[in-house]
Amino acid sequence: MRKGPSVVTVLTDGYTEFRFFRPEAANVFVAGDFNDWRTDQLKMARKDDGCWVLRLPLPAGDYRFRYLADGLWYTDYAAFGVEPGRFGMDSVCRVPETPIRLHIAQGAEADSAAAAAA
Repeated sequence: MRKGPSVVTVLTDGYTEFRFFRPEAANVFVAGDFNDWRTDQLKMARKDDGCWVLRLPLPAGDYRFRYLADGLWYTDYAAFGVEPGRFGMDSVCRVPETPIRLHIAQGAEADSAAAAAA
């Protein structure tokens, strides 16, 4: 487990992981434009190391967000960037497009090459 500052990680399984280090907090939520800034919807789970974690399935795009811990807002300066928002600095989460990978059967590759040469 990683201890220390906040981290946003885009995972290979289609999820984005939000990790916020606040060991003294009793309740932590993440809010952003991906949930219309609802402060009571996305509660994070506390881990033994003092980090709060939440995984969300986010489609490709840029999102603004902040953490809400015990009623106080926090900006994640270790995210993909920060921008001025309506009530302070918002963190930015960037989810890239996922490339489509085609798998060609072993024999099909040779057949395709032979057909193209003919």
